[in-house]
Amino acid sequence: MKKLLLLTFILGIFFNAHAQFPGGFGGGPKKSAVTGRITATILDSLTKKPIDYATVSLINVKDNKSVNGGVTDEKGKLSLQNVSPNSYKLMIGFMGYKTKSVLVTTTPSKPDNNMGTIYISSSENTLADVQVQGTKAIIENKIDRMVYNAEADGTNAGGDATDVMRKVPMLSVDPTGNIQLRGGAVRVLINGKPSGTMASSVADALKMIPAEQIKTVEVITSPSAKYDAEGSGGIINIITKKSNAQGVSGSVNAAAGTRQNNGSFNLTAKTGRLSVNTSLGTNLAYAQKSQTEFITNTTYLDGTTNNISQSGFSKWSRNGYNGSVGLDYDFNAYNNISTTAKFNSFSNGGPSETNYIINNVAASNIGDMDMTFRNLDWNVDYRKTSKKEGEEFSVSAQLSSGRTPTSFSNLLTSAAFPSGLQTISNNNGKNNEYTFQTDYTYPFNKKTTLEVGAKAILRDIQSQFDNTAQDFEYNQNVGAAYGVISFDLTKKLKFKGGVRAEYTRIDFNTQSSGIQKNDYLNLFPSAIISQNLKGGATIKLSYNRRVQRPSQSYLNPFRNESDQFNIMQGNPQLNPELSDNLELGYNTFIKGSIINASIFYRRTVGVIENSISPITENGVNKTLTSYINVGTAPVYGFNVFASYNLKPKWTLMTNFSGNTYSVTNNETNVNTGTFFNFNWFVRSAYGFGKGYNFELFNVITSKRRTYQGVTDPFYIYGGSFKKEILKKKGSIGLGVLNPFTKDLHIKTVNNAVNQRGTIYQSQNIYYPLRNYTINFSYTFGKLKFTEKKKIKNDDVKQDQQQGGGMGGGVQQ
Repeated sequence: MKKLLLLTFILGIFFNAHAQFPGGFGGGPKKSAVTGRITATILDSLTKKPIDYATVSLINVKDNKSVNGGVTDEKGKLSLQNVSPNSYKLMIGFMGYKTKSVLVTTTPSKPDNNMGTIYISSSENTLADVQVQGTKAIIENKIDRMVYNAEADGTNAGGDATDVMRKVPMLSVDPTGNIQLRGGAVRVLINGKPSGTMASSVADALKMIPAEQIKTVEVITSPSAKYDAEGSGGIINIITKKSNAQGVSGSVNAAAGTRQNNGSFNLTAKTGRLSVNTSLGTNLAYAQKSQTEFITNTTYLDGTTNNISQSGFSKWSRNGYNGSVGLDYDFNAYNNISTTAKFNSFSNGGPSETNYIINNVAASNIGDMDMTFRNLDWNVDYRKTSKKEGEEFSVSAQLSSGRTPTSFSNLLTSAAFPSGLQTISNNNGKNNEYTFQTDYTYPFNKKTTLEVGAKAILRDIQSQFDNTAQDFEYNQNVGAAYGVISFDLTKKLKFKGGVRAEYTRIDFNTQSSGIQKNDYLNLFPSAIISQNLKGGATIKLSYNRRVQRPSQSYLNPFRNESDQFNIMQGNPQLNPELSDNLELGYNTFIKGSIINASIFYRRTVGVIENSISPITENGVNKTLTSYINVGTAPVYGFNVFASYNLKPKWTLMTNFSGNTYSVTNNETNVNTGTFFNFNWFVRSAYGFGKGYNFELFNVITSKRRTYQGVTDPFYIYGGSFKKEILKKKGSIGLGVLNPFTKDLHIKTVNNAVNQRGTIYQSQNIYYPLRNYTINFSYTFGKLKFTEKKKIKNDDVKQDQQQGGGMGGGVQQ
């Protein structure tokens, strides 16, 4: 009932606003006023190559005044929106070329006019000795984010999203594909909204996105109050390529390697104002043998000493697919409705064999694991704009439904029980989420803009253990409202600030504790001041407050006994993390180089980390890993990114980031001391001409700390080679990762001290990382990439561990 009331309330807001502004907010046109688009492709008259970044003005023939304008993209394509029916002339200009004028007319019956191909010629005095080529910057710096233009980087072909993420400033990617942003937790969005695939496992989801599908990656270290307040480190928003061209267009990508295969297919059909988009992707990872050596020593535990050592291997396969179907319709230039259904399925698991020495007694175990994630996201979005540039009203709704059947089995044998002891554990998880959102943006003038909005998220998580009665049910409802204003203090000094209020209500039920409830209200202010300096440099100072609500994998008390001597379990009593962030950043361009540097301070209260504690079952001491609110963590850090064109076709790039780690809690006597973590990325890319591109890269990390332990450093290196074929519509390439190192050795040591005694745990894992791939991509049709505004939930702390957590429902 409450969901129906909430939906009625939000739709009431929309219809009331629509009634008050029948012609579009702020003086937009009446419904009968039809506007359209003018499109064209600008090419060099001699080479027939596209002219990117050519300037185009739309001039009214009657009064000779400019009414619209724009620049061409990297394919020479131009699209002018919101054009009223009339007679115009296009004025096309570009450095080194003659200015060209072309007459164009639109009518109420045919508001859209595709001018086709327009050729411009070089100026006579520069034809012989001047070659002008527009180049889109790979890195762009904006007031609240840094943008990596992946489509402008020719070396990305053939890889996946993990390979792209390694090149993005400020990000660090571990061997399994998990991401951190400046040492903090991060929320990953796709096209501004959460993905069911990301919710299950960030690392696996990135492997299923071909690099060719990515347009840009936005790193938002200072999110405004418009965003959900989740993510202590910030937000990563992956923008994918989408087609908005008349006719049919699409792309095919495929890669085959020694460790995994992946492929994708995208197709768009557009006629008039209706477009249909569909995509399908798959990732098939071979069964991999992961050698492990695991040692646990328990000393002075209840006055006794217990030792367990184990070594073995697992042979897991990782297979998944995802797809989407979307419809998009423009009623006219000011009203748009779209809907998209996205589905994904991913399975992870396989057999394992482990040998134990338990207090000098030998034992062996044969295990099997199957973790499956299935999710459906369905959203409907309505957007209304007006003649007033930048004004926009939107209403969005989304349903997300996930299922996660999980099973573990173990058969333990030794001299004491030669026939074996078998344990079987099953969990059926369900996760339903309903989201409603409305936003309104109003520009008072070119210098001042107001943004307001409201949002509601209703979550229902259920988990049933071993075919028994309902064991765990968790309901979380979040209501939010925000206001953001941005304006220019001076010609060079800009300000953007606001506040977001979020009310959270929680109730959950477990068999051991019964029904428990909790609710809290938080205010999240944010502010950014940016100053433009001489030579195109900028400096900015920002502050924001963030929250990390624990996701389902952190909360679900289901016992993951895939390793029956080292058990994992969620904690439904967790409180959210709250962090305050302060950042000072500087960006400049010096003779073909880009330098971006920042320092930051982050203070997080209620830090959530995994915690190891001893348990005793059947006379055997074991370890239980769960999650707790450890304490308070003050973090000081910095990031330096630099890119330099040594030659026009040779680019050197590096990113170095570091931050302190320390946690204190006076109530539990936790004081880790202060440590320093760093991540260093180096890259060299060279274009030989005629479509040949070559790249080398290297990633080096320091040790990683937790309040109980430390993980050793690691390094990753690789290279790629790509050749454009089929008149630049296709490419073929080769890639290699860690060619001289078969396995990546990761060692983690934990020391846990409590009232029962001390636990020492040492874990050595050898990841089979070396990989050789061959890849192919091909695009067909006329492609023009645009994005539509979508609903986005980014308010929960995600499990950053490989495999997506501990066998519960889909994480959201």
